[in-house]
Amino acid sequence: MTNNVKIRKLTSMNDLRKMQEVEEAVWQMPPNPVHQTYTALNHGGVILGAFDGQAMVGFLYSFAGFDGSHSYLCSHMLGILPDYRKGGLGERMKLKQAEFAREIGYSMITWTFDPLESLNAYLNLHKLGATGAFYKKDHYGSMDDELNEGLPTDRIQIEWNLNTSTPAPKVTFDENKLMIDVTENGVPKSNLDRFNPIDDGWFVAVPDNFQSVKKKDINLAKEWRLKTREAFQLLFDNGFTAKNFIRNHSKKHSYYYFTKTNYFTGGN
Repeated sequence: MTNNVKIRKLTSMNDLRKMQEVEEAVWQMPPNPVHQTYTALNHGGVILGAFDGQAMVGFLYSFAGFDGSHSYLCSHMLGILPDYRKGGLGERMKLKQAEFAREIGYSMITWTFDPLESLNAYLNLHKLGATGAFYKKDHYGSMDDELNEGLPTDRIQIEWNLNTSTPAPKVTFDENKLMIDVTENGVPKSNLDRFNPIDDGWFVAVPDNFQSVKKKDINLAKEWRLKTREAFQLLFDNGFTAKNFIRNHSKKHSYYYFTKTNYFTGGN
């Protein structure tokens, strides 16, 4: 369904009004004001729309960032209508974003995502080869949109180096390095006592469909948030980064892979 979808830059106020409609449909909350997004795209931002014919079915909103030493592109929102979320459209939009970012001089894109959203983790770490660099506890505070309501808004900060080819490393799963496991009833089981910061290559399990878990049992969803938070914080605090994400549909959960190794194949 996504093969015929075209991706292009958004440049006009009318484009941005269409983006508002998609944003509201995806998050069920008031969208970003057009005057803000229009200012962002005219001052170093990159805003993309995905179109099925004349209808916008997805958007990617990013703006200029600066940390005091380096400039980068801050990718803030990627929203795709439900019927278009399979078929690789999200990956296509991120690759197009990287193409435009390089053209205007950026060497890095950064963004945050909910670590319990497995589709996002798989895209960011496995497909794009980006790095989960930092963990941010309850980053946005309380949010009342459909995806975040009722839970702390923990996030992983992604860093995507555009000048270095960094494919996700090949991983051999090691059950003895599994810091969060899953019981037969789908409950997270903590194995943090296994952790030794001298050893490399640690795994953390998360549900394949966290939103489904949340709808069925909000208390179980909270347990996933708190137990994985503990594991993530321990790993990041000890110098590990998230470098790959392994899907296991047969068991209805997937695994983060953490390492201290900086994988790369060259760059410029």
